[in-house]
Amino acid sequence: MSPNQPARGARERARQAMRAEVARTVQDLVLERGYEETTVDDICAAAEISRSTFFRYFSSKEEALFGTVDDVGAYLRDALAARPADETPWVAMRRALTPLIEEYEAHDEHTRRLTRLMVNTPALAAWHREKNSRWHELLRPEIARRLGADPADASDPRANALIGAALGCVEAALIAWTSDTAPRTLDEILDRAMGVAYHVE
Repeated sequence: MSPNQPARGARERARQAMRAEVARTVQDLVLERGYEETTVDDICAAAEISRSTFFRYFSSKEEALFGTVDDVGAYLRDALAARPADETPWVAMRRALTPLIEEYEAHDEHTRRLTRLMVNTPALAAWHREKNSRWHELLRPEIARRLGADPADASDPRANALIGAALGCVEAALIAWTSDTAPRTLDEILDRAMGVAYHVE
């Protein structure tokens, strides 16, 4: 092992700890004041960091609020690739989503409030659609492989259709989860949404 590796590992842990601390500050401020009313300067003051430090850790206020979407997309892609080969693409997609759904539910009311804010705030809803577009591109090669399709073949709509439908079901499930005062679990709601297209049991 290189003598520099432990140092890099320590730096990365420190970086992740700082990101988590600032993210908690952003979430608290936004839930208290509202998204539009919370500025980067407000965040920096509350977290006791400079603007340059903030932008060293986050590219935007949205990323600070909800995390690095590319990391989650890559995790979802890997989870999908790890599903058994005999699962249909739709079932594999549903099962790959389970850890993400469990993460939402682990924090329950706090996450529900943040999710409600996301679906009801135009700027955050636009960010959410951009996130889905980036996830779509990450997932397409694996879905195409499972369909026996060429991911480079733009004339074959199947992979794009399946991913768009699945991510649309996730969005519909999140909206339902945040709108009900006594909701079912998000897992149950997603099964119901995806069951419209295919029974996943």
